[in-house]
Amino acid sequence: MNRPASRSPKTAVEAAVEAARWAPSVHNTQPWTFAVTGEEISLRADAERKLRVSDAQGREMLISCGAALFTMRTAMRAAGYEPVVRVMPDPDRPALLAVVKVGPETDPDEGVSVLAAEIERRRTHRAGFTSLPVPDRLVEALVRSAQAEGARLTPVLKPDAVTVLAALTQAAQGVQAQDRRFGLEVIRWARPPGSRRADGVPADAYPRDPVRTEPHFAQRDYAWRHRWGSDDGDPGATATGVVAVLTTPGDTREDWLAAGQSLQRVLLHASAYGVSAAFHTQVLEMTHLREFLREELCSGEYPQMIMRLGITFDDKDVVRRPVQDLLG
Repeated sequence: MNRPASRSPKTAVEAAVEAARWAPSVHNTQPWTFAVTGEEISLRADAERKLRVSDAQGREMLISCGAALFTMRTAMRAAGYEPVVRVMPDPDRPALLAVVKVGPETDPDEGVSVLAAEIERRRTHRAGFTSLPVPDRLVEALVRSAQAEGARLTPVLKPDAVTVLAALTQAAQGVQAQDRRFGLEVIRWARPPGSRRADGVPADAYPRDPVRTEPHFAQRDYAWRHRWGSDDGDPGATATGVVAVLTTPGDTREDWLAAGQSLQRVLLHASAYGVSAAFHTQVLEMTHLREFLREELCSGEYPQMIMRLGITFDDKDVVRRPVQDLLG
């Protein structure tokens, strides 16, 4: 067992809040705030950071917050305490998503330590992958990781199904690109070169000249008519990677939080083996296309995330708001 060197409820709370800010979020909006009361942390959704056009219901916001919740749980365990979690504890306060309290002392096992070590190392990828394969055994382990948090991760193995997902993504991106409301929303979270903002997508987080994968999964146009983007990418990294869909049996706010926790567990597990994820949520932001996907490819379950998993040697810096900006 790996006993933390300086164990106390106070350090566990501090570690959990510090870790949570590294969780992934749609457009890096970081739509969360935290309130600390003694040995208890309240996780709240920050509605000011919700995508009002593409995420009117707040589904992606809650998935992002679910990722932060799993990160807090992992960090608290790594600090030597079992977290006690209450999800949606007060129906009269819908912004209060969860309360995490320091529970009994525990010795973090190797699995917890491995996940915790990846919290700050995990990166979102926005391009093609190298031709190095993702091992089948790892994919199977990622499926189990998602299941442990209440969601289902389904690798899309049939080429025809991958082609359908790619086509739906291209169609959704094409429609959104023609809609000024979607465009303005993306621009809000696109950071120009040299920006000092601590949120949003930096200009060097995606390639200036994207290389098409086959089949091609459309990326967001964060540059929006500018020559933003990085020239540091590998032009030979054109592999699609392993396409996977994360689903839940229901589509409630609790399901969205569970999807976020499952997603982060999968991402940290993958990161420990050098595997990154690229996300494609455009199709899930269009109600009729999401419903088509649910009925035709997801066996009636609700798709919460579409991703590609693969190996890349890019290691971009990430931006996160300081802890003091998250406490309220």
